[in-house]
Amino acid sequence: QVQLVESGGGLVQPGGSLRLSCASSGIIFSIFTMGWYRQAPGKQRELLAGITSGGNTNYADSVKGRFTISRDNAKKTVYLQMNSLKPEDTAVYYCNAQYLTSTNYWGQGTQVTVSS
Repeated sequence: QVQLVESGGGLVQPGGSLRLSCASSGIIFSIFTMGWYRQAPGKQRELLAGITSGGNTNYADSVKGRFTISRDNAKKTVYLQMNSLKPEDTAVYYCNAQYLTSTNYWGQGTQVTVSS
């Protein structure tokens, strides 16, 4: 059974930092492209950052320079370091695992709230 379990969300003040983790099981983690998405109320889910099996990364313009995605294949875990958080970063954050175009898994999401 495939599981992606996000953790690390919570309430943080503007300008603060959080580190999200997504622990996987049931997949050959090292071959998957991993991604972080978010969905704010009333908005579509958007891709924030991705990291390929080879370690190549890409970022949405909205988070470039503030967020960093990384992966630990030994721990089968992907991370999202989020710095300089803004109120507009408030959303549910989701982990995604994709292999080619045919295999796609999602975590259950973790809430991030940026507010003073």
